[in-house]
Amino acid sequence: MGRDDVLAWVESPLQLLGAAEWAAAHGTAVPVACRLTDQIPETATELRRRDALLGAMAPYLGIPWRLLAQHGHWLVGDGFSGQFRLAAAVLRPSRITFLDDGAHVLPFADTMLGRRPYARPHVEERGLTRATAPAALEIVLRRALQGRVSFFTAFDLAERATMLHGWGVEMRRHDFGWTRSTARAGAALGPRVVLGSARPVDGRMPTLDYLRWVRATTIDGPVVYLPHRRETPEQLRAVSEVGMVEVRPTHLPVELVLAGAPDLRDIFTLPSSTLTTLPLVLAGSRARLRTEPPRQRAVGSVR
Repeated sequence: MGRDDVLAWVESPLQLLGAAEWAAAHGTAVPVACRLTDQIPETATELRRRDALLGAMAPYLGIPWRLLAQHGHWLVGDGFSGQFRLAAAVLRPSRITFLDDGAHVLPFADTMLGRRPYARPHVEERGLTRATAPAALEIVLRRALQGRVSFFTAFDLAERATMLHGWGVEMRRHDFGWTRSTARAGAALGPRVVLGSARPVDGRMPTLDYLRWVRATTIDGPVVYLPHRRETPEQLRAVSEVGMVEVRPTHLPVELVLAGAPDLRDIFTLPSSTLTTLPLVLAGSRARLRTEPPRQRAVGSVR
């Protein structure tokens, strides 16, 4: 294998979907090292059903050292990953393409531009993750100056893209064209869908406030609730006890679930990367994203 043989190293379902979009855009079959996390097996199965240009998929725990050493071009979803930092510092890949894993692509671009430290936003880093940051950033910037770093993203990097392009970084935006083109008529979800959130799990929103928000989405009638992959069983039980809410686990990224879903009208979501990804996925449909429930008003207490 040569130093430019490509490998997708994915740690989340959205990263795996990004690898499928990259493969379709480049007409290149991509082998994948898949971290064993929630929804990865189901997402891989669905992508296979859609004939994604994905080669052998190797599940792993930890860092897939052997596979990474055999491939010089890494497709990576999370530039802040401690495992990526360690592997990049040790193996020094020949080429790196950064895919999306939520909106972290924006602070990562700022890190490359020297606007902020090489550290995950809102996280106090320590140990090996912090210690490997300088060496990992050095290899990323060195490859960028060699014209061997690229971004393949659904996010608008605005002036960041222009500045990074001046450094030799290739910037390519995508609009989930492959996801839309391969969408099949999915199970009917009804006109109103609520996207679950891990904000209470992460300590970013009190659980009672979250349940009040969910209840408010039912003002105009029943809703189907699609759980976030990191919601706890306790949170899902509490949501299921809210009247007119049907919790429907899918074990797939919402981008795959909602593309092709019939009769969608309102999709309720708290602010997240879905405000960027879903308008692209749903382009041409009648569905609209809403961050506030209809006719916002007091909706009573939640027990």
